[in-house]
Amino acid sequence: MKDIEKRLIEKVFTDNKEAYVVSETHAFGADLKAIPEWLELTREDKILDVATGGGHVAKTLSPYVKQVYAIDLTKEMLAEARKHLENFQNIHFIIGEAEDLPFLDHTFDHIICRTAAHHFTSPRHFIEEVTRVLKPGGSFLLIDNISPEAHSLDTFVNSFEKMRDNSHHRALKISEWKHLFQKNQLSIYKEKPRKKTLPFDDWLHRTQHDRYMRQHVSNFVLGANHEVLNHFQIDIREQRIHSIALDEWMVLVKKE
Repeated sequence: MKDIEKRLIEKVFTDNKEAYVVSETHAFGADLKAIPEWLELTREDKILDVATGGGHVAKTLSPYVKQVYAIDLTKEMLAEARKHLENFQNIHFIIGEAEDLPFLDHTFDHIICRTAAHHFTSPRHFIEEVTRVLKPGGSFLLIDNISPEAHSLDTFVNSFEKMRDNSHHRALKISEWKHLFQKNQLSIYKEKPRKKTLPFDDWLHRTQHDRYMRQHVSNFVLGANHEVLNHFQIDIREQRIHSIALDEWMVLVKKE
């Protein structure tokens, strides 16, 4: 089953590789600018960017550190990122899985994973791998969509995301991430939840190319109850969805 899910992820990101490189949601944002501020970087640091996608984190951190290793499951996505970052000589591109990182123990000073973990088939194995390849005292910065703690809202957002994007696995709750951190001796040093407002059509069209499925997704949102509409700040005008606000969590943990 896992192999099937991995191949599905590869297909979605291969088909949309250019869209993720130029996507304003991924290429810009306050969270991306904040990454160097949250990390205590030095010129000798070795960084791992997990599920690099369009390479935006790798590009942001490259001027601050000695080496950046940008890893991604999808070969075509990685090749697209490398093409756009060919002038950044200290970025190394590697094909690999987040749940089975191809590195020795205690290799990296910092590890970052931005807007990708909701695609991972096993967050537990991912965090175990992060802990393994991180140096003692090293830091891990996670930025990702998260589910609300309320079961009904959790069910809605994960059902909706799976319809929009077949490669979506599950957005975890903050409580679930904290449990994984605690089990792996990763201590929280800083955290910031926020709402991320997305233009609905741009977000939907990036991964869903079937017009019937697009309508199905829209109808699913339009039929949501008031609790859902209010929580996700869904802006509906004349039966058209203009924007939706997802929950996002930025958290910095350190290896004990």
